Amino acid sequence: MQTNFTKEQLEDPGTQRANEILRACVHCGFCTATCPTYQVLGDELDSPRGRIYLIKDMLEHERVPDAKTVKHIDRCLSCLACMTTCPSGVHYMHLVDHARAYIEQNYKRPLTDRMLRWLLARILPYPGRFRLALLGAKLAQPFKGLMPDPRLKAMLEMTPRQIPPVSRNDDPQSFAPERPRKMRVALMTGCAQKALNTDINDATIRLLTRLGCEVVVAKGAGCCGALTHHMGRETESHASAERNISAWSAEIDGEGLDAIVINTSGCGTTVKDYGHMFRNTPLAAEAARVSQRAMDVSELLMQLDLPAGSDQDLTVAYHAACSLQHGQQIKTHPKTLLKRAGFTVVEPADSHLCCGSAGTYNLMQPEISSALKARKVKTLEAKSPDLIAAGNIGCMMQIGSATALPIVHTVELLDWATGGPKPPAMTAPGTAAKAVPMLR
Repeated sequence: MQTNFTKEQLEDPGTQRANEILRACVHCGFCTATCPTYQVLGDELDSPRGRIYLIKDMLEHERVPDAKTVKHIDRCLSCLACMTTCPSGVHYMHLVDHARAYIEQNYKRPLTDRMLRWLLARILPYPGRFRLALLGAKLAQPFKGLMPDPRLKAMLEMTPRQIPPVSRNDDPQSFAPERPRKMRVALMTGCAQKALNTDINDATIRLLTRLGCEVVVAKGAGCCGALTHHMGRETESHASAERNISAWSAEIDGEGLDAIVINTSGCGTTVKDYGHMFRNTPLAAEAARVSQRAMDVSELLMQLDLPAGSDQDLTVAYHAACSLQHGQQIKTHPKTLLKRAGFTVVEPADSHLCCGSAGTYNLMQPEISSALKARKVKTLEAKSPDLIAAGNIGCMMQIGSATALPIVHTVELLDWATGGPKPPAMTAPGTAAKAVPMLR
């Protein structure tokens, strides 16, 4: 694609990167075939190619974003299926991230939009605040039909039936391996996940220590910054990222880290991009060092001696989170591990398509999100599985809100197959789940 940025414009690192990406696009349109929003809406401007044209025009002319451009960019899930499909290697993620930051700086949204986005940015990355918000949402659920804004209704509908108690395993500490130490790893405990589902981190710690890892929860680490980053709020997202870089750098420089393990794939995609985010800052070297050590939990488990399990007599429908299969290009590891543990693994039709969760997307774009959720649940249930497994808390909440099938994190099943407790989500209704003691 031909671009016409001035020399002065290209002095800005973000614009320079956007120019590189735009020039790689050859207008082929392959991306439209795998874009979920184009599949649902059928509008060229709701495809990656259409959004690329809008972004190019907006950035080249340095114009104030108009409502039309903002609408179509807001509708992008950032699922990155287009990057998997693109034969030209167009790095759409960096382009749309830059466009969102530009919009945030130059466009004044309607008051209700500003309030909702401010609210999400002030609550979701903070587990304590998020827990309080969830309790409030449970009280307000009976009145969801009275909500004038469908986005507020969507927020209430996504409230889980049960809010788990705080897990003290998420506190800064170190967990010793149960066998001679093979690795020392930091576990990213995240933010929203700590409020929505504490079983995932607990299972991860049990499994990794069982396989010979010392697991460290670093003091000062928290939200990866993805939620605010995808809203274009760079100052907030970079502040979150800086805290993580500082916390993990202290561990690297101290007793050392072989890996930074992440069990929420949306966070993993962002942490692996810290090197790019901070490439022109004094933190460039430290950020790159952190990104190089960042690993999805399935990547690390492929390096460890996960024992082969006996036939579990359970069929697991594996849902591939977009941030894992497209953002990190990890497609086979979770399925390989589940099969090794003794589970029968099936995949739904169109497994490359997003479930509609996408961070805050299901809250800000509820109609499109609901259509994608219904499609995903239908294809999963068509496989007649006993349960569903995924590697991202957002997907688990999204899919779980529309199916009666148990949905668990991949690592919970692997923990169970190697000696851990049965995932609580698989406990029959009305049956008390076996208490799991704190690990420390």
